[in-house]
Amino acid sequence: MSHKIVLLPGDGIGPEITAPTVELLAAIGVALDYEQHLFGGASIDAHGCALTDETLAACQAADAVLLAAVGGPKWDTTDPSKPRPEQGLLGLRKGLGLFANLRPVRPLEALYDASPLKREVISGTDLLVVRELTGGIYFGAKTRTADDASDLCAYSRVEVERIARVAFLAARGRRGAVASVDKANVLETSRLWREVVSELHAAEFSDVALSHVLVDNAAMQLVSNPADFDVIVTENMFGDILSDEAATLTGSIGMLPSASLGQASQPGLFEPVHGSAPDIAGQGVANPLAMFLSAALMLRHGLGLEGEAAAVESAVDRALANGLRTRDLGGNAGTGEATQAVLSYL
Repeated sequence: MSHKIVLLPGDGIGPEITAPTVELLAAIGVALDYEQHLFGGASIDAHGCALTDETLAACQAADAVLLAAVGGPKWDTTDPSKPRPEQGLLGLRKGLGLFANLRPVRPLEALYDASPLKREVISGTDLLVVRELTGGIYFGAKTRTADDASDLCAYSRVEVERIARVAFLAARGRRGAVASVDKANVLETSRLWREVVSELHAAEFSDVALSHVLVDNAAMQLVSNPADFDVIVTENMFGDILSDEAATLTGSIGMLPSASLGQASQPGLFEPVHGSAPDIAGQGVANPLAMFLSAALMLRHGLGLEGEAAAVESAVDRALANGLRTRDLGGNAGTGEATQAVLSYL
């Protein structure tokens, strides 16, 4: 059976890391039918908006969506009437009902010395950030005048419970511990969050260890004791910030994949955590490994192909263990060289 995949190369280095990812997936031997669409800044240039109705419809009809990168200074603006590439991401998440973002963070021993943290601090770190993706301040009502602006942060019981369930189920397949991150000493939304998470834990997941951590303390613990975390679950904005902070543990944000999931009947969205890196676009030096690992998450969570996903991850691990280093990892391997190295271990 062939799987339908929508490719969204996007902007900057996006097209440069999409092509080798398709090459990698072909080498795996899975039957995939691709449909490619403009997205983000490229779509703004062509169509005047970051996500067209046609592209959204194609994504909704696919088995999975593989996105490379969006954005760049060309489209930066503070004018609320002008389109921004990031609006495409928000629209895609909403249109596909993607409420759970999974970001695994597992620094490889071969790259410990590339991390800004000491080897002994990051040793043994293997954590998963589960971020709520369609609620909170990013999606709340917004107002703007010449002198004032506001962003509403709102959460419902249903929204909190469904993301907490994802985290608890993930923890059961890992080390059995969830850290729920909030700001319950200040925010009413966080007080509801903590209450709902605690009730779900008591009712259905008492076998999983649960701790509540204030977001400022969580940020500190991530860089002082990262190995203490198993699964971190938190709301949209906190998750955005903490998952990028966690990315530094690996030595490069160019190493981290992510998966955005909704109901089982909906296609998932799989993308690297990094941005479009317009400063190196077109030079052939972009690190494709996070895109490769995002494809592995697509194979696992989007298509149910665990063996093929593990093969990709193993090939990346072995290439790095045997000396592969792109520029962001302190070496000089280009995109093509990195691709061939991973293919050789597949």
